[in-house]
Amino acid sequence: MNDITRPVPVVRLRVPTAEDARHWHRLFDDPDVMEFHGGPAPLAEYEELTARQREHAAEHGFCLWTMLDGNDDVIGFTGAQPWPHTSFGPVGEIEIGWRLGRAYWGKGYVTAAAEATLERVRAAGVPTVVAMVDARNDRSVAVTRRLGMRLEETFVTPVGKRKAYRFRLRLDRP
Repeated sequence: MNDITRPVPVVRLRVPTAEDARHWHRLFDDPDVMEFHGGPAPLAEYEELTARQREHAAEHGFCLWTMLDGNDDVIGFTGAQPWPHTSFGPVGEIEIGWRLGRAYWGKGYVTAAAEATLERVRAAGVPTVVAMVDARNDRSVAVTRRLGMRLEETFVTPVGKRKAYRFRLRLDRP
Protein backbone atom coordinates (compact mmCIF):
# COMPACT_ATOMS: atom_id res chain seq x y z
CA MET A 1 0.00 0.00 0.00
CA ASN A 2 1.29 3.47 -0.89
CA ASP A 3 1.30 5.80 2.13
CA ILE A 4 2.78 8.73 0.25
CA THR A 5 0.38 11.65 0.07
CA ARG A 6 0.66 14.49 -2.35
CA PRO A 7 0.53 18.01 -0.90
CA VAL A 8 -2.71 19.82 -1.71
CA PRO A 9 -1.95 22.46 -4.34
CA VAL A 10 -2.88 26.09 -3.81
CA VAL A 11 -5.97 26.75 -5.87
CA ARG A 12 -8.31 29.71 -5.86
CA LEU A 13 -11.73 30.02 -7.48
CA ARG A 14 -13.33 33.21 -8.81
CA VAL A 15 -16.33 34.10 -10.91
CA PRO A 16 -15.09 34.17 -14.52
CA THR A 17 -14.38 37.55 -16.05
CA ALA A 18 -14.86 38.49 -19.69
CA GLU A 19 -11.07 38.22 -20.06
CA ASP A 20 -11.21 34.62 -18.81
CA ALA A 21 -12.90 33.60 -22.07
CA ARG A 22 -9.55 34.21 -23.81
CA HIS A 23 -7.66 32.32 -21.10
CA TRP A 24 -10.03 29.34 -21.32
CA HIS A 25 -9.84 29.36 -25.12
CA ARG A 26 -6.01 29.30 -25.01
CA LEU A 27 -5.87 26.57 -22.35
CA PHE A 28 -8.47 24.36 -23.96
CA ASP A 29 -7.34 24.78 -27.59
CA ASP A 30 -5.75 21.36 -27.26
CA PRO A 31 -7.09 18.08 -28.68
CA ASP A 32 -6.00 16.18 -25.54
CA VAL A 33 -7.88 18.56 -23.23
CA MET A 34 -10.96 18.49 -25.42
CA GLU A 35 -10.89 14.78 -26.31
CA PHE A 36 -14.11 14.08 -24.40
CA HIS A 37 -15.78 17.43 -25.12
CA GLY A 38 -16.12 17.38 -28.90
CA GLY A 39 -12.74 18.94 -29.74
CA PRO A 40 -11.45 22.52 -29.45
CA ALA A 41 -14.07 25.27 -29.56
CA PRO A 42 -14.00 28.82 -30.95
CA LEU A 43 -13.44 31.82 -28.69
CA ALA A 44 -17.11 32.84 -29.08
CA GLU A 45 -18.20 29.69 -27.20
CA TYR A 46 -16.03 30.65 -24.23
CA GLU A 47 -17.28 34.24 -24.35
CA GLU A 48 -20.85 32.92 -24.10
CA LEU A 49 -19.88 30.35 -21.43
CA THR A 50 -18.15 32.88 -19.16
CA ALA A 51 -21.08 35.30 -19.53
CA ARG A 52 -23.53 32.53 -18.62
CA GLN A 53 -21.41 31.61 -15.58
CA ARG A 54 -21.51 35.21 -14.32
CA GLU A 55 -25.32 34.98 -14.56
CA HIS A 56 -25.32 31.65 -12.67
CA ALA A 57 -23.13 33.14 -9.92
CA ALA A 58 -25.52 36.09 -9.50
CA GLU A 59 -28.64 33.91 -9.58
CA HIS A 60 -27.54 30.76 -7.72
CA GLY A 61 -24.41 31.72 -5.77
CA PHE A 62 -22.32 29.21 -7.71
CA CYS A 63 -21.07 28.67 -11.25
CA LEU A 64 -18.17 27.18 -13.19
CA TRP A 65 -15.48 29.25 -11.51
CA THR A 66 -12.16 30.17 -13.04
CA MET A 67 -9.44 28.14 -11.37
CA LEU A 68 -6.21 29.94 -10.42
CA ASP A 69 -2.97 28.41 -9.17
CA GLY A 70 -0.71 29.78 -6.42
CA ASN A 71 0.69 32.38 -8.85
CA ASP A 72 -2.84 33.52 -9.78
CA ASP A 73 -2.42 32.08 -13.27
CA VAL A 74 -5.64 30.84 -14.91
CA ILE A 75 -5.35 27.06 -15.19
CA GLY A 76 -8.92 25.98 -15.98
CA PHE A 77 -12.37 25.93 -14.43
CA THR A 78 -14.36 23.93 -11.94
CA GLY A 79 -17.67 24.45 -10.32
CA ALA A 80 -21.33 23.63 -10.62
CA GLN A 81 -24.20 24.75 -12.78
CA PRO A 82 -27.73 23.69 -13.61
CA TRP A 83 -27.58 20.83 -16.14
CA PRO A 84 -27.61 22.74 -19.44
CA HIS A 85 -29.65 20.32 -21.58
CA THR A 86 -33.41 19.86 -21.63
CA SER A 87 -33.70 16.83 -23.91
CA PHE A 88 -31.58 14.29 -21.98
CA GLY A 89 -29.65 13.70 -18.81
CA PRO A 90 -30.38 14.95 -15.31
CA VAL A 91 -32.72 17.77 -16.30
CA GLY A 92 -33.29 20.15 -13.39
CA GLU A 93 -30.26 18.95 -11.42
CA ILE A 94 -26.97 20.60 -10.52
CA GLU A 95 -23.91 19.26 -12.32
CA ILE A 96 -20.37 19.57 -11.01
CA GLY A 97 -17.64 19.74 -13.62
CA TRP A 98 -14.07 20.69 -14.37
CA ARG A 99 -11.63 21.29 -17.20
CA LEU A 100 -7.93 21.88 -16.80
CA GLY A 101 -5.14 23.02 -19.10
CA ARG A 102 -2.86 20.13 -20.10
CA ALA A 103 0.23 21.57 -18.33
CA TYR A 104 -1.58 21.28 -14.99
CA TRP A 105 -2.78 17.67 -15.18
CA GLY A 106 -1.76 15.19 -12.50
CA LYS A 107 -0.99 17.75 -9.79
CA GLY A 108 -4.18 17.56 -7.72
CA TYR A 109 -5.67 20.88 -8.84
CA VAL A 110 -9.02 19.49 -9.99
CA THR A 111 -9.65 17.47 -6.85
CA ALA A 112 -8.74 20.41 -4.59
CA ALA A 113 -10.94 22.79 -6.59
CA ALA A 114 -13.82 20.31 -6.80
CA GLU A 115 -13.72 19.83 -3.02
CA ALA A 116 -13.93 23.62 -2.60
CA THR A 117 -16.83 23.61 -5.07
CA LEU A 118 -18.70 21.01 -3.02
CA GLU A 119 -18.30 23.15 0.11
CA ARG A 120 -19.67 26.22 -1.69
CA VAL A 121 -22.56 24.37 -3.31
CA ARG A 122 -23.48 22.71 0.00
CA ALA A 123 -23.45 26.16 1.66
CA ALA A 124 -25.82 27.37 -1.08
CA GLY A 125 -28.30 24.69 0.02
CA VAL A 126 -27.93 22.28 -2.90
CA PRO A 127 -28.78 18.77 -1.62
CA THR A 128 -27.30 16.70 -4.46
CA VAL A 129 -24.87 17.09 -7.36
CA VAL A 130 -24.26 14.91 -10.38
CA ALA A 131 -21.23 14.52 -12.64
CA MET A 132 -21.66 13.40 -16.23
CA VAL A 133 -18.46 11.72 -17.46
CA ASP A 134 -17.46 10.05 -20.72
CA ALA A 135 -16.66 6.43 -19.80
CA ARG A 136 -13.24 6.68 -21.52
CA ASN A 137 -12.21 9.65 -19.35
CA ASP A 138 -10.30 7.78 -16.65
CA ARG A 139 -8.97 11.01 -15.08
CA SER A 140 -12.44 12.43 -14.47
CA VAL A 141 -13.78 9.09 -13.26
CA ALA A 142 -10.92 9.05 -10.72
CA VAL A 143 -11.85 12.56 -9.53
CA THR A 144 -15.47 11.51 -8.96
CA ARG A 145 -14.24 8.62 -6.83
CA ARG A 146 -11.92 10.87 -4.80
CA LEU A 147 -14.92 13.12 -4.14
CA GLY A 148 -16.93 10.17 -2.84
CA MET A 149 -19.42 10.18 -5.72
CA ARG A 150 -21.30 6.99 -6.54
CA LEU A 151 -21.97 5.62 -10.00
CA GLU A 152 -25.69 5.93 -10.57
CA GLU A 153 -26.20 5.20 -14.26
CA THR A 154 -24.39 4.07 -17.39
CA PHE A 155 -25.93 5.43 -20.60
CA VAL A 156 -25.20 6.21 -24.25
CA THR A 157 -24.87 9.89 -25.16
CA PRO A 158 -27.39 11.20 -27.70
CA VAL A 159 -24.61 13.00 -29.59
CA GLY A 160 -21.66 10.81 -30.51
CA LYS A 161 -23.37 7.66 -29.17
CA ARG A 162 -20.64 7.10 -26.57
CA LYS A 163 -20.85 5.25 -23.29
CA ALA A 164 -21.00 7.66 -20.35
CA TYR A 165 -21.61 7.64 -16.61
CA ARG A 166 -23.73 9.67 -14.25
CA PHE A 167 -22.28 9.93 -10.76
CA ARG A 168 -24.17 11.38 -7.80
CA LEU A 169 -23.20 12.79 -4.42
CA ARG A 170 -25.63 13.71 -1.67
CA LEU A 171 -24.56 16.91 0.07
CA ASP A 172 -27.33 17.07 2.65
CA ARG A 173 -25.90 14.25 4.74
CA PRO A 174 -23.06 14.59 7.22
